[in-house]
Amino acid sequence: MQNSRMIWAAAALGVLSMISAGAAKAQQQAPPARNGAHSDEGIKREVGHELALLPWYSVFDNLSYSVSGYKVTLMGQVVRPSLKDDAEAAVKHIEGVESVDDRIEVLPLSPNDDQIRRAEFRAIYSKPTLERYAEGNVQQIHIIVKNGNVTLEGTVGSQADKDAANVYANTVPGVFSVTNNLQVAGGGKG
Repeated sequence: MQNSRMIWAAAALGVLSMISAGAAKAQQQAPPARNGAHSDEGIKREVGHELALLPWYSVFDNLSYSVSGYKVTLMGQVVRPSLKDDAEAAVKHIEGVESVDDRIEVLPLSPNDDQIRRAEFRAIYSKPTLERYAEGNVQQIHIIVKNGNVTLEGTVGSQADKDAANVYANTVPGVFSVTNNLQVAGGGKG
């Protein structure tokens, strides 16, 4: 009788250890639990941070993105094709990002557009009204030029600054049109 109890105990221990080993293996293989809202916000912050750190990102580029679950969509316009590739590579390595849809447009090479970019930069950032937006590594008002058409992107502190940028941008010779997509921070009228 004593022997049969020991056999049953040994068998029970064997079964328990097999169950325990199976559970441990399943835990290792299972993907980590994700909190949707927290992960989306964390991914958004990290994507914005990574894009801002790109070494060739300039006032003449515009990068934006959206996050849907674990998919990041990159949008905007860049002057250098390498910046498009760098942006995608930087975002792909963020923890939690499963896929990247790169919709960034590479602007066409154009000496005329390059000349307009420089003239627009001087027209906007040389004015006392807007020179404070030139501070930092990447200026707050982005100047996108494509085939002689100018688009202003970014954020300014007041409606008056948005209007001033539009007026200054329209003074540059050789520009066909100016689209002012500047956002007013906090929706202020100023």
